[in-house]
Amino acid sequence: MNPQAFREALSEQGIVLNEYQMKQFAIYFQTLVEWNQKINLTSLTEEADVYLKHFYDSITLAFHYDFKEAISICDVGAGAGFPSIPLQICFPYLHVTIVDSLKKRITFLKHLAAQLELTNVQFHHDRAENFGKSRAFRETFDVVTARAVARMSVLSELCLPLVKRQGIFMAMKGSNIHEELEDGESAIRLLGGKIDKTHIFTLPQEDSERSIVMINKSGNTPKKYPRKAGTPNKEPIV
Repeated sequence: MNPQAFREALSEQGIVLNEYQMKQFAIYFQTLVEWNQKINLTSLTEEADVYLKHFYDSITLAFHYDFKEAISICDVGAGAGFPSIPLQICFPYLHVTIVDSLKKRITFLKHLAAQLELTNVQFHHDRAENFGKSRAFRETFDVVTARAVARMSVLSELCLPLVKRQGIFMAMKGSNIHEELEDGESAIRLLGGKIDKTHIFTLPQEDSERSIVMINKSGNTPKKYPRKAGTPNKEPIV
């Protein structure tokens, strides 16, 4: 997907990018490729792959959720900034908080934000388990998202503690999501969540399957969650 095809595909979904936003995506791509030579950010460095599998894929969240208000979003394990940075380029009024456990990635993201002239974004170098215990952030976000970070049972423990009541957790996953949801359903309920919808679709041009799981925060998360760093992965809630 070249930049013009990217622009047209988003326009078909009602997301119209201006020239400045297109320039921001071009700078994003250039900066990503340059920094990827120094630190491992992505295995995809061809323009067509980055625009389709990173930029477009990130923005698919907006096909299923209305980002037209200045809401707060927390992106857990954002890596090279996906999905939150592409979303903020499209919707600059969003208040974005990015959490990542690797300091090198946070350094990259701060540099990227300066290059893109983003102002409504904050970065935190922290483990999601520790961040979710912080009184300053726990149950404060309208939307929490994560992109293929871990299985649903683990991901829910990392993300749902950050979602405020009546907020939403949107998990971006690949194909074959049904088994993950079955395994993670009890954890989601325990942590105060309720599965609303699962959107299954394919990316244009290559037809690879993607899933977006929408989980409403209907109750408070018990204080013991998230457990200490490393425990959710080692001992998932069953």
